[in-house]
Amino acid sequence: MSAAESSYRISTYDDTYRIYELSEPSTDSVVRICPERGGIVIGCRLNGEELLYLDRATFLDPNANIRGGIPVLFPICGQVAGGEYEWEGVTYRMRNHGVSRTAAWEVADRKSEGEASLTLVQRSDETTRASYPFDFELTFVYRLKNGRLDILQSYRNRSDRPMPVHAGFHPYFATGEGKKLAYVSDASKLLDYNDGQVKPFEGTVDLGGLVESVALLDARTPSIEFPLGDRGTVRLDFSEQFRTVVLWSVEGKPFVCVEPWTAPNEALNRKEGLILVEPGDELRLELGISYQ
Repeated sequence: MSAAESSYRISTYDDTYRIYELSEPSTDSVVRICPERGGIVIGCRLNGEELLYLDRATFLDPNANIRGGIPVLFPICGQVAGGEYEWEGVTYRMRNHGVSRTAAWEVADRKSEGEASLTLVQRSDETTRASYPFDFELTFVYRLKNGRLDILQSYRNRSDRPMPVHAGFHPYFATGEGKKLAYVSDASKLLDYNDGQVKPFEGTVDLGGLVESVALLDARTPSIEFPLGDRGTVRLDFSEQFRTVVLWSVEGKPFVCVEPWTAPNEALNRKEGLILVEPGDELRLELGISYQ
């Protein structure tokens, strides 16, 4: 076995569900993924630091939405107004954050040569079509390499008409009790969903006491950095299609969510900011997470 091969490992274990563990011992990095629970990342230690918060009770309960990890948001991020939206003259109901985070994903491939990666696939079925009337195939590659997690995404339209996509992620970062953080972003405006007002973004956001999220609206550079307590800095790099970054937390819980979305909340209601994927085409996006 070569040095490159031996520096990456993939293993599995059971914790109510089957967990896939990607590891890179040379950087003390480990990523844990649960395909059965929405293809979610439930743990991400990079360069020796665990970045994610996970509420184990919600993870273990098959009927609960997981609070923690990195949930996958598709085909919407956030909500649709009143739990429903209209498309091509028909009204559909959809749960918050869409149909992917509660679906069981299929393991399609794994690789431990030169990287540790796991490829997962979700396909439309009768359940998804009841909320989202399109045939699709999602292929996500979770790749750990050089102390960095990359999520390489393909959203393929298997339907015979354009498919609207409002995609994103919902990472829960274990920042501790502090809710006032400085964010490195060249955004100049944020939308405060607590009062519906657009306000100047001046580099620091205090989520303490807020119930709803705030969204950075107009960043030109597709990246954001923020401190993880007093230990180091998390950096997210993402495709330019992720035009909105949502910040959210819950009072008394030791996390802050920093969420790249392709459009603001209720995009499917307003028909604004949606990416239309043509029949037979695919949308390719990337999200990278690093820590220093």
